[in-house]
Amino acid sequence: MEHWIQQLIEVLPDGAIYLLLVALVAFLESIPLLGLAMPGSTLIILAGFLAAHGKSDIIALIFFSTIGAFIGDFLSYWLGGRLGGRLLKTSWLRKRQHRIQEAEAFFIEHGGKSLFYARFLGPIRGTIPFLAGMAHMQATFFCRTTLLNAILWGIAYPGLGYLGGESWQRASDLSIRLGLIILLTFCASLFHLWLKRKTR
Repeated sequence: MEHWIQQLIEVLPDGAIYLLLVALVAFLESIPLLGLAMPGSTLIILAGFLAAHGKSDIIALIFFSTIGAFIGDFLSYWLGGRLGGRLLKTSWLRKRQHRIQEAEAFFIEHGGKSLFYARFLGPIRGTIPFLAGMAHMQATFFCRTTLLNAILWGIAYPGLGYLGGESWQRASDLSIRLGLIILLTFCASLFHLWLKRKTR
């Protein structure tokens, strides 16, 4: 085992406190603005990597990552619903009512896809649930979709670290590959949407 891994395992807390820290990382990454400063996905992959070396149980790690991600997304959605009305009254947004109406129409038609890509693409992770709340996306649809996305994310990111347990470099490579696949799929979806609008 590499020396830095052993040191990190010794420094980090054990048991429930460690798992709650993992949930907190997943939670904070889903909050608007805070999420931009929190390298949550990398830390969750690292937690999965450490699990492969005996630090916590991978199933517990997946569960707490999922719970943290779901609660964070839901809080972001709730904040959008509560604060969105006030933001819309600002002079800057009042001048852009047409754009806001377009965004609301987009969420009605493509809300599920938006939430999926937001969960797996870091920079927009905390923003899209906030905008969904602001656009008054149906709460039951949001919760159902977000829970599914959180479960997939909660399995994928600790899982990547765990599968790459032989070396941190391998775990990083696996996460980069997943990110590229998601990004390419996202770009393909945008292109398909643009093409569809052009042909109408």
